[in-house]
Amino acid sequence: MKRKIYQQLLDWKQNRKGDVALLIEGARRIGKSYIVEAFARQEYESYLLVDFSKVNPQVMEFFNLYLDDLDTLFMNLEVYFRRKLIPRPSANAEARSLIIFDEVQFCPRARAAIKHLVADHRYDYIETGSLISIKKNVKDIMLPSEEHAIEMFPMDFEEFLWAMGDEVMMPYIRQRFEQRAAMGTFHRNALDYFRQYMIVGGMPQAVAKYVETRDFDKVDEVKRDILALYRNDIQKYADKQENKVTAIFDEIPGQLQKHEKKFRLSALQSDARMRDYSDAFFWLSDAKIINCCYNSTEPSIGLKLNEERTTLKCYMGDTGLLVSHAFDERGIVSEELYQKLLFGKLEVNEGMLVENIIAQILRAAGHKLYFYSKNSGTSSADRMEIDFLIAKSMITSRHNISPIEVKSGRNYTLTSLKKFIGKYGNQLSVPYVLHDKDLKEEEGITFLPLYMTPLL
Repeated sequence: MKRKIYQQLLDWKQNRKGDVALLIEGARRIGKSYIVEAFARQEYESYLLVDFSKVNPQVMEFFNLYLDDLDTLFMNLEVYFRRKLIPRPSANAEARSLIIFDEVQFCPRARAAIKHLVADHRYDYIETGSLISIKKNVKDIMLPSEEHAIEMFPMDFEEFLWAMGDEVMMPYIRQRFEQRAAMGTFHRNALDYFRQYMIVGGMPQAVAKYVETRDFDKVDEVKRDILALYRNDIQKYADKQENKVTAIFDEIPGQLQKHEKKFRLSALQSDARMRDYSDAFFWLSDAKIINCCYNSTEPSIGLKLNEERTTLKCYMGDTGLLVSHAFDERGIVSEELYQKLLFGKLEVNEGMLVENIIAQILRAAGHKLYFYSKNSGTSSADRMEIDFLIAKSMITSRHNISPIEVKSGRNYTLTSLKKFIGKYGNQLSVPYVLHDKDLKEEEGITFLPLYMTPLL
């Protein structure tokens, strides 16, 4: 499958020329290994892939024994994997061979060795992994500064369109967005694609199964296998936090179904406190299973400076997985339920899925996730809930933050957004409403169809 991250890999190879290793972080089953090996086959004369999730322990021992003798280390790797490595011809040349450390979190010693391997400069190095920064995987090692980390996410909407064989819809959507013009005739077609993306999700195996079969039951089986893998990971690697991590994971759909989607710890335990669960939230976030969205108490530049970490919303990293996670009464989401979701006929759960997919898209586009929430027992004018706050890419002296309201139904009000604009108007950039209707601009607010979210 065609992935945008391929261009980032190419830029790294051409521009960095081996002065740093590339570390790709991401959730399990989002296609890290696939895209890196495809890149290796296409862009190098030879490559060697060390998958630490299943490699013989003897190979891990190479990194303990031979770091002071790299000639022997490379010779042993070549013999074990039966692959010939070709050294870089000169210091400023592009490498001819690539060594891939797949699932490097299972061999912290290999990750620590990156410092010496990059300094040696014979080959290029790419590391992939999940749970990269949990204590268990960084204990007793010095993290290499010769490491450039990038995040990989589930397939975005444009990548989904590519998989569906459509390479012209997103350029047209982008053109209409830039012109602030309605989609007109093509709005329904784009929205149909978006709904398919929302319920199938962006996990490559699920997308591939959907492209191949158009069978929602078969797609759901793939997603349930991934959810089972995540549950197994929690039990195996959560390191004494597995009960709390599992409790949060199981509670996500129930919390997102509420009108106010803030995660209520009281649903887990009556006297629960964030300090008791912060490590569990971090574990799920580090595993890229969830996207945490924190309350920012003021829409000013540096949203993180006003972050209130005790108040958060917790979204699934992939909305397709949320569908299978939420509707599991009989162990599998029926074809009928998927059809209702596809045509917007399941209104009771629609808002949960729509807000989750917007969070997923904003996160993949590089935005940190923040929302605004203020309650007042005395003044209704001060009670406001704004779904998301995003910062402009180019910071100016004012007007940097855009408030975003996400609407899933056809009839809705904008009470909070209008109060928010009234209070903070001189600090705000363009306010957006994301809905399932076409683009329009009205009273200083830009209304965008949901499928234009990746362009914000």
